[in-house]
Amino acid sequence: MTVFFGRFAMRATTVAAVLALGAGAALAGEAVSADQILNALKPKPATRGLSVGPQAAPQIDATAQAKQSTFIDSMRNRKTRSLSLGEREQLAEIAATKPKIDLEIQFDYNSAAISKTSIQAVQELGKALSDPNLQGSTFMVAGHTDGIGSDGFNQDLSERRADTLKRYLVEKFGLAGQDLVTVGYGKTKLKDAANPADPVNRRVQVVNMDTKTAAK
Repeated sequence: MTVFFGRFAMRATTVAAVLALGAGAALAGEAVSADQILNALKPKPATRGLSVGPQAAPQIDATAQAKQSTFIDSMRNRKTRSLSLGEREQLAEIAATKPKIDLEIQFDYNSAAISKTSIQAVQELGKALSDPNLQGSTFMVAGHTDGIGSDGFNQDLSERRADTLKRYLVEKFGLAGQDLVTVGYGKTKLKDAANPADPVNRRVQVVNMDTKTAAK
């Protein structure tokens, strides 16, 4: 299984894929609006001192910021399967500090086709990413699976489902393909490593990779 979940739900016709991001409460299983997604993905203001809240953007020096920007720019227009292990890891490291949100998306069993029951959730995501407040941002769409099944199977399925989501957003909402960086992590980054079969591990991560911060 995977976020893109797998082979083992023999009686299931669909499988749940969670867009998992984040520090904070997950929204899996809830109807999430475009406004909620937008608010979660907006760049957070940089703050100083010990009173920094959990959602505040950490400060980063100009050199490090420039390196991040250069690397993210190099990922634009790249095919998902062309990314090396090192590049995938670097994306994950950068994404750890960026705005995120959890959504639940379902795909047909053992397939990268989005389930009809999840079209509304994907449309809300498309509306949010089309908002002028996010204009100019680059978003990472990363597939994650649970720990069941082979490494190769999970890696492939996570990549295909991330690609499917990107294609939908480009075709239905006119988003620029170069602004959506897709990557698959298979079962290498379990959210709950102690329970590898837990559905919480099945997710697609959508992260605002923009290195700018909002004005305070």
